[in-house]
Amino acid sequence: MARKTPNNTLTVSGWAAHDSTGNITPYVFKRRENGINDVTIKILYCGICHTDLHHARDDWGITMYPVVPGHEITGIITKVGSNVEKFKVGDRVGVGCLAASCLDCDFCNTSQENYCDQIQLTYNGIFWDGSITYGGYSETFVADYRYVVRIPENMALDAAAPLLCAGITVFSPMKDQNLLEMKGKRIGIVGLGGLGHVAVKFGKAFGHHVTVISTSPSKENEAKQRLGADDFIVSTDLKQMQAGKRSLDVILDTVSANHSLGPLLELLKVNGTLVLVGAPDKPVELPSFPLIFGKRSVKGSMTGGIKETQEMMDLCGKYNIVCDIEVVKPDQINQAFDRLAKNDVRYRFVIDIAGGSSKI
Repeated sequence: MARKTPNNTLTVSGWAAHDSTGNITPYVFKRRENGINDVTIKILYCGICHTDLHHARDDWGITMYPVVPGHEITGIITKVGSNVEKFKVGDRVGVGCLAASCLDCDFCNTSQENYCDQIQLTYNGIFWDGSITYGGYSETFVADYRYVVRIPENMALDAAAPLLCAGITVFSPMKDQNLLEMKGKRIGIVGLGGLGHVAVKFGKAFGHHVTVISTSPSKENEAKQRLGADDFIVSTDLKQMQAGKRSLDVILDTVSANHSLGPLLELLKVNGTLVLVGAPDKPVELPSFPLIFGKRSVKGSMTGGIKETQEMMDLCGKYNIVCDIEVVKPDQINQAFDRLAKNDVRYRFVIDIAGGSSKI
C-alpha cells in the first residue's frame, strides 16, 4: 500500500520493524502537524503489548511495513489545537488503542468508539487524512483530543502506561458484569500475566473474592501474597478443579494460548458468565453440556471507549492501582520482544522513551 503523507508534517524519531523478522531499529518518519482538534504529546513511556509483537512479526498477515508499534502511551502535552478546550500544555495524558472512528454511529454516540465499524488503531491503521498511523515507539505523538485521557497526578507515568490497553481490557468486562456496583461477588481470573495481574487488583479494589486459575503452581504465592488474591486453583489439578465446581459468579479468561473452556465453565455457578479477553489464534473448544446444564454464558470483550478508559484511569488513581512493570530502554526492545514471546516478564514491559528515570 502506498503511504500518504499529510501536507504539513513533523519529522519524528522512533523505532520500527521493517519486515516479518520483527527486528526493531531506529526510524525517522513523518507525522501530521498539530491540527485544530489535535494535541501533540512528548512521549515519556510506552508499554509493550503482545499485540506489538504480533504486528512486528506479521503473525496475523495484516502488517503494513514499516510499522511503529505502541498503544500504551503516556507523556506530556506540548501543543494544543485551537478547538481543544479539554487539555492544555503541560497536562499528563495517555493514548491507548484508538486513533479515530466515524464519530457518528450508534457506538460512537454512546461512548463505545471501540466497536465502531470504522475504527482506526493507534498504529497500523489509516487515519482520516489517509495516512497510515504510527504508534508510541517514538519521541512525539499527535492525537485527536477525543482519543486522549488524563492521567491522575498521583500515578507514575511508567506504571500507568499498560493500563491503556491491559487495564481497560479487563476493566471493561468487569463494568459490564456490574462488578463496580455490586460487592462480594466471587470472580475467577484465568492467567496471571499482563492482563490477569491487573484484573486481580481491580477485583480486590472493587470488593470481591478473587480466585486465580493458572497452570503454574509456582504462581500461587505471587497471586496471594503480592497481589492479594483470596484463592488459587491449579487448572491441571483435577481435584482442585472438582473442589471449585459451581463456586464462581464471573470468570475473566485472559489466556491467549489454546485451551478448552469446558473445565472453566464447570467452575461457574448456575447463570454464571465466562468472559473471553485473551485471543487464542485457533478456535477454542466449547463443549455444550456445561453451558446447557448450568445455564451459563460465554461472551467476549475488547478494550473500551474513551469515556470508560478515563473512568478506569480515575478509579486507578483513587485506589492507587498501577501495573507491575519492568522498564527497558529503546535499545532493549528486541530483547524484550524475545522475552515476551517466552512470557518471561512480570508483568509488563514499558519502554523509557525519554531515556531518563523521572516519574513525572
